[in-house]
Amino acid sequence: MKDTAIFAGGCFWCMVKPFDSLPGIEKVVSGFTGGHVPNPTYQEVTTGTTGHTEAVEITFDPELISYEELVEIYWQQTDPTDAFGQFADRGDSYRPVIFYNSPEQKAVAEQSKANLQASGRFTDQIVTSIEPAEPFYPAEDYHQDFYKKNAAHYQAYSEGSGRAGFIRNSWN
Repeated sequence: MKDTAIFAGGCFWCMVKPFDSLPGIEKVVSGFTGGHVPNPTYQEVTTGTTGHTEAVEITFDPELISYEELVEIYWQQTDPTDAFGQFADRGDSYRPVIFYNSPEQKAVAEQSKANLQASGRFTDQIVTSIEPAEPFYPAEDYHQDFYKKNAAHYQAYSEGSGRAGFIRNSWN
């Protein structure tokens, strides 16, 4: 039986690679969710008028990798103390969100968030939102597997945006 997880953590290009090659992951799709415009384009989302957030939809086998494990990996790709975007990407379309698709996923996400706050790893409040999943719309093909198709651009972006350094300093 397959399940899905939807995570928003800033630019979706940077949210694919950490999950893509894990055992139990069937696919990771870059796209948009949470807005009011059906089937939005990347250009429409970047205007900030669609209400959508860049996100990834992960199809996984819960017998090989748990939702709880995916949430733990998610935290380590983000700055959970920044509600207004992630790293160089600012605004609602880059906000950090865990979108749950069941009461069980909601409970796991909320407990994990509480555990992270209690851990003292960050002095600021953990502000990542936990919201019900809404329709997910895949982004255009050129956004899919960007880290593979455009490895140099992806690496430069990851470093230049501040994401890679933050992850090294905060999580490793």
